[in-house]
Amino acid sequence: MNTYMAMALEEAFRGMRENHGGPFGAVVVHKGRIISRAHNEVLSSNDPTAHAEIVAIRRASKELGDFTLEGCEMYTSCEPCPMCLAAIIWSRIKRIYHGCTRDDAAEIGFDDRKIYHSMGIRETNDMLEKIMIDRQECLRAFREWAEKPGKIIY
Repeated sequence: MNTYMAMALEEAFRGMRENHGGPFGAVVVHKGRIISRAHNEVLSSNDPTAHAEIVAIRRASKELGDFTLEGCEMYTSCEPCPMCLAAIIWSRIKRIYHGCTRDDAAEIGFDDRKIYHSMGIRETNDMLEKIMIDRQECLRAFREWAEKPGKIIY
């Protein structure tokens, strides 16, 4: 498994197990250096925008002292939702590696496909390279979420 994706998956498990939010994690890397790590914090912060990718972008920007993350890459345990996709593009990240797909997310109750469709967002985007890696490993967090007792659906 890719080292950075393993870290994103670790974040996904941590956030889910600590009831901070759903099974999503992200890592921002610049030239082999980890700039930030994050997991979904929607429930712990009562902030619907506190997705793993958004939190990771905020932390990376603060760490680098810059609003642009040009030259950085993101590793995220799942294909980003439309909000996160837009934030990634605004931050000038040009390449992301994702584990699970939006279809996988829909199967566990996070159906971003509806938003993608209503906004007319295509599968491909010339502003961002999306590469799927380590999907089977990342699906472990989704399976744990599906079986998690007392989870809060949002």
